[in-house]
Amino acid sequence: MDLENTIMELLVHAGSARSHAMMALQQARRGNFAAAEQAMNESRQAVSHAHGMQTELISIDEGCGKIPVNLIIVHAQDHLMNAMVIQDLAVDMIELYRRLPSAVAEQSHHL
Repeated sequence: MDLENTIMELLVHAGSARSHAMMALQQARRGNFAAAEQAMNESRQAVSHAHGMQTELISIDEGCGKIPVNLIIVHAQDHLMNAMVIQDLAVDMIELYRRLPSAVAEQSHHL
């Protein structure tokens, strides 16, 4: 396993997950819930890939410090955790937008 490439790929997937979750929120704010759900699905797939890579790294490390902790690893972990938090919040916010259709329509006129 090429550790550096794996970590960079984890970063890319985590960043993609975050971006798709944010796109989902933008679509929901506009009242486009089909596009919001599609973006959330893409976000979930990206997190799934990143989480799989994270699990692989953890299994290699075995909690014994076999993988040196450096700034890029911490950065990748930070990106993944942020993406997962944003996903959780996006699910709830999209549901709120669904329940408040008049507020969505009014807000989209101001965008």
